[in-house]
Formats: sequence, structure tokens, C-alpha cells
Amino acid sequence: MARKSASNHPVRQESDEKVRRLQAKLYVAAKQQKGRRFHALYDRIHRSDVLWKAWGCVKSNRGAAGVDGMTLEAVEQYGVERLLSELQDELRAGEYVPSPVLRRYIPKADGRQRPLGIPTVKDRVAQAAAKLVLEPIFEADFLPCSYGFRPKRSATDALETIRETANAGCNHVLDADISDYFGSLSHELLLERVSRRVSDRRVLKLLRGWLKAGVMEDGRTSEMVSGTPQGGVISPLLSNIYLHFFDTVWTRQCAHLGTLVRYADDFVIVCRSREAVEEAERRVRIIFERLKLTLHPEKTRRVELTEGKEGFDFLGCHLHKRMSGRLLEQTGNRWYYLSRWPSARSMKRVRARIHELTDRRWLGENDVRAVIARLNPVLRGWGNYFRTGNASHKFNQVDSYVHRRLRDFMARRYGRNLKPGQAHAWDRNWFWDHGLHRMLGTVRYPKLCKLPVKTPVKPYAGNRHVRIERRRVETGRA
Repeated sequence: MARKSASNHPVRQESDEKVRRLQAKLYVAAKQQKGRRFHALYDRIHRSDVLWKAWGCVKSNRGAAGVDGMTLEAVEQYGVERLLSELQDELRAGEYVPSPVLRRYIPKADGRQRPLGIPTVKDRVAQAAAKLVLEPIFEADFLPCSYGFRPKRSATDALETIRETANAGCNHVLDADISDYFGSLSHELLLERVSRRVSDRRVLKLLRGWLKAGVMEDGRTSEMVSGTPQGGVISPLLSNIYLHFFDTVWTRQCAHLGTLVRYADDFVIVCRSREAVEEAERRVRIIFERLKLTLHPEKTRRVELTEGKEGFDFLGCHLHKRMSGRLLEQTGNRWYYLSRWPSARSMKRVRARIHELTDRRWLGENDVRAVIARLNPVLRGWGNYFRTGNASHKFNQVDSYVHRRLRDFMARRYGRNLKPGQAHAWDRNWFWDHGLHRMLGTVRYPKLCKLPVKTPVKPYAGNRHVRIERRRVETGRA
């Protein structure tokens, strides 16, 4: 008899439904009463259904072991129900003490390393339970300019907002970067922001415990005076709560200067003029002084989007205005429209991953389908993220690189047994017929912006191609 998955188990489904109803009630109450402070949340965090839902979230996100060395597989061998019962008893008795996070580093695109903090599995479950209860309350307050780590919002939504705003005639962008945001975040300011909505002292104590838990690196534990570790389940929510003040002040007092688009700690402001973007930067610095944050002096810059300028990178994409190939019927002018495609860093990362999955360590594979099976999730996930832009040319480059790597892989595997002309049969179609994911042709263009275009450019009247195209427009044959 086939074993039912946890998601199809009727008891688990009923438990998940209870959690959804709890979240809906909290959201409605917070939305209807803007000044309400919730005082009885702690008991909901250690409810059995909430803990089981939190475990499902932690398991689906996978992740490495913390300072105790216990992996997700080890927890299942130990007994998930046993672990959750022990955590519930500790939370109910007020005896829960979070462990320090394990410090790990991942390489950044600029060659430096990004510090991550890995909590234990038990701490991740507790944080996920708290997030399930707290997120609906603060989600009722968050503003539309915030897109990162929020339900039913994505990076594509943020990129589309930038595209539509830029196509409406905004050609100046403040491309901002916060210096060491996750390390500079003030604990006292954060908890003060949380306490405006949550008056339950036990919940505030729980959050303070995670913030002060410390970091273990090379066997030594150091206390955290400020900041929140990247890698914690609840860290994105705390980040949005902290920067909600920035969103609110900008929306109320500075929205006339430009459109704010924020994704977690990354944000841009799209403005209509050079004077507006300069004033926007000055206002941002003033607001950040109240948050005890600073803009990175080297990575914060003002960008002009018109043709011939450099554009900017945001959320893995390079955004740049291009001249339209068609003429406006009324004036005979052309206009600029904003395009986006994978940035140079994104292309470099995907090539490095493809190279890793096709290097010499896999030469023992007897069937190329095994190599393709490892490549496909990478290609499909990377392509799904970038396919809503103007990435056809980049997708073709990635397809060519994959084909070249697989063809070289096959040649190395055959070695001296490679017959003359055999490699010519290994074209793109041969690998696609063997199941390789094809990226070319998967681009889905975003909806056309219906906002009026304010940035026409007068074409060179002596250009022969311009005269021909203008004549086609005038005669109705365009």
C-alpha cells in the first residue's frame, strides 16, 4: 500500500486549515483596527497545529545543521512529533532558550564573502511558528512599495513596477545600497517597532532572545549587539518591519519626488528629473539617520536611463532603456522603452554552475541523461526567473554554453575511442532529444505598458532607413 505524503494526510490538512483561519483572523483584525496592539499571541505560537505547520515550512526549505549538528534527517530519525512536543513544553513553561547561530560564509559576486547565520532545526521551527502568527499582523500595515519576502509578491512584480514607471517618462534612478544592513540593524529600534503592534511581553522576549543569541564561529561564541543574522527564518520579516518606517515616511512626505521600489534591503527610486533624484538621495540619508543606517558610498549612485547610458542592476537583472524600432504615428519620432535581461553577474553565476555540473568528476557517468538530469533543474529555475524580460539573446548564449560543455564532456568521455566525425552528430537538437531543457523560446514578454510615453527622440532626418520607415507609417503599410 502506498504511503500518504504529509501534505495529503487528512489530519495535517485539517491542521493547516486551522492555521490559515488563524492567520486570516489576525490579518482582518489588524487591517480593521490600525492602532490595535495584540496582547495574547504567545499561546498561539506554541499551538500544536502551528508547530506542525512550521515544521512543514522548515522541511520544505531544507537547510544545513546548526551548532548542535542535527540535520533534518536526524530529526526525522529522532522523531518529529517528539521534537515538537519537547519544543512545545519548553515554550509553554517559558524555558525555551535559543542556541547561537552557526556562522558560515558564501562567496559574493564581487569576490568577497557574505556571512550567514544557521540556526538549529529546533530554533528554525520556533521562528517559523512565530512568523506564522506575526506576519499577518504586520502584513496588514506593509505598503505596496515593499515586495521582498511577502505573500503573493515577487521580484518580478518589483521589476514590472520599475518598467512601467520608467516607460511613463521617468529617466533618472537612485540605485541605492545599504551598508551592512543586516549587521547594523538596531535591536532596540526594531523591538520598539514591533511593540507598536504587539504588546505580549513573552513574544517580545522571544524575539529579543533570537536577536541576542550570538554567533558561533570556529568554536567561539560572540554576542550580537546589533543586527540580525542572514539565514534565520524570521529575519526577512524583521527586516521588513524595520524598513517599514522608511516606506511610510517616503510615501507620506516624499512620493512626489519619485517611485520607491524596495525588495528587502535593496531599493531603487525612479524619478523624472536630475534635480528630483538628487533631492531623493538627500531625503533618504535623512530618514536613514533616524534608523541608524547609512548608504554605501561606492554602491549608491544616480543613474540616467536614456539611450547610450549605462543602466543599472537590480534583483539580478540589468535594466536599460532601448530605442524603439517603430515611429510614433503622430510625430514621426521614436521613443525609449525599458528592457531587462540577466546581469553580467547572473550570467557568470549560471555559467559557473553549469561548468561545475559538467566537469571531469562526472566522467564516470555511462549515460549523458544523468548529466542532463542534474542540469535541468538549474536551467529551468534560472530561466523561469528571467523569462519575463527581454532575455532571448542571453538565453541563446546559455543554450550555446550548455551545448559546448556537454559536447566537450562527451568527447572527454569517449577519449581515444572517439570516431572521426562522431562529434558532429552532437548538435543542440541531439541533446534536446535526450531531455535537455531548452531555454531559447521560453521568454514570456510582460504586458505592454499603457502609460503615455514622455521621452521621444528626434531621428536623424538624413538616415535612409528612417525615411523609409516614416513613409511606411504615412502610407499605412507599417
